[in-house]
Amino acid sequence: MILVLGVLVALGPLTIDMYLPALPKIADDLGVTSSVAQLTLTGTLAGLALGQLIVGPLSDSLGRRRPLMAGIVLHMLASLLCMFAPDVVVLGIARALQGMGAAAAMVVAIAVVGDLFTDSVAATVMSRLMLVLGVAPVVAPSLGAAVLLQASWHWVFAALVVLGGALLLVATLALPETLPRAHRRPLKVRGIAATYFSLVRDPRFVVLVLVAALGMSGLFAYISAAPFVLQGRYGLDQQAFALLFGAGAIALIAATQGNVVLLRRFSPQTIVVWALVVGSVAGAVFVVLAAANLGGLFGFLVPVWVVLAAMGLVIPNAPAVALGRHPEAAGTAAALLGAAQFGLGAAIAPLVGTLGNDEFALAVVMTVGMVIALLALVSVGASAPQSADDAADDVIDDVVPEPA
Repeated sequence: MILVLGVLVALGPLTIDMYLPALPKIADDLGVTSSVAQLTLTGTLAGLALGQLIVGPLSDSLGRRRPLMAGIVLHMLASLLCMFAPDVVVLGIARALQGMGAAAAMVVAIAVVGDLFTDSVAATVMSRLMLVLGVAPVVAPSLGAAVLLQASWHWVFAALVVLGGALLLVATLALPETLPRAHRRPLKVRGIAATYFSLVRDPRFVVLVLVAALGMSGLFAYISAAPFVLQGRYGLDQQAFALLFGAGAIALIAATQGNVVLLRRFSPQTIVVWALVVGSVAGAVFVVLAAANLGGLFGFLVPVWVVLAAMGLVIPNAPAVALGRHPEAAGTAAALLGAAQFGLGAAIAPLVGTLGNDEFALAVVMTVGMVIALLALVSVGASAPQSADDAADDVIDDVVPEPA
């Protein structure tokens, strides 16, 4: 089951990352600036956010399988449209539709985790899925670069059509329905709105969603700016870019798998707090190095990798704890989580471009995301702690009051 869920979760990052080595070439071929070309990435992330808000309630009403199948088919059709896009406007729209299709796979996979697992077990399963989310960015740019060595960027999207077909087959044959009919919710607008309202009235859930979204913001900033910094400023070719981009994903992978070990001794909340502390410190160092133009490529990569490793601890734990609070609406809760994460990512990508697509812009955006995520936890009324571990545990468990 974890393998099947991992394959489904991979559709989103593969859709985002496979075309990254082609971004500079797309900008040249379509006659647009790098910032405009980045809007196609924004379209993908916006589609992922909106798609999850739609698919989540549908999966709570219709079961997990049918919305999943429809989403993968939409992804395949949108990939074909990307392949034949005549200009950046059509490409951006098609990328948004791609994101909506990929959202079905991602939200259903996370909802199935909520159906079957709770608490630390759910966090452990999420960490295993994060292994896939870490491997996908390693593989995706390399696959994209391999395609670009033989053909134009259009064929990257042809490869995504083939990938979508393979995932459709896997989902059809290997994913059982995990939501019994007795647990399904009526498909009514009022009921859907009531479910979303009940979720946002839960302050603990809202805090965790905010932390998860802000924890992801640095990842999306890196995804957005890395092609232009590594290939533009440092002159790396497409293959070298794919290798170094993948190295960052390895840092993410190592952290997510180390998280499984840490969960044997610490609560998910404790891990999140200290990961954000480490990420914020590394981000501050990154800002200083970028502002002073120190360290060269080494000074760029090392702090980025540390921040990515910190996010590898935040990203599986915050959603797992949030989902555990509302198992009766796992699909809608997963949708709200994903929409917040990818919605923020859709805003981050053009922000990095507007700030200059350089190391300093990336450093500032990554660091601000980590710091705000940390403040979102500690500013809810933390009292003086007896010990560091107790303080970290109590940030969410004891400080944020239960809703009346």
